[in-house]
Amino acid sequence: MKCPKCNEEMKEIEVKIQEAENPVTSYQCGKCGYFDFEEKSINKAINEIKLKETPLKIKQKIIKLSHNRIGMYINKDVARSLDLKGGEEILISVPNKKRVVLDIIK
Repeated sequence: MKCPKCNEEMKEIEVKIQEAENPVTSYQCGKCGYFDFEEKSINKAINEIKLKETPLKIKQKIIKLSHNRIGMYINKDVARSLDLKGGEEILISVPNKKRVVLDIIK
């Protein structure tokens, strides 16, 4: 494989990526430093890393509002990770008595 920047021959190297078990094939140019990853192996590594991600879980209390209503605050870390702002609308569904699902409308 030729380097797209300097047209030199690139070396095929196996690279270890943090959190991925299998190495990824990388093509690297010794002259200009350009590198690229083999699409199949990098996608496999990305999928491995995504499977290991743990969801953000925060214990939250329900608050009492007026007129027999209840509510809850959304923690600032949750709001930041979902890019939520005050006044935005969300869809709420209740698949069973132990789970509430929020869908963000953007």
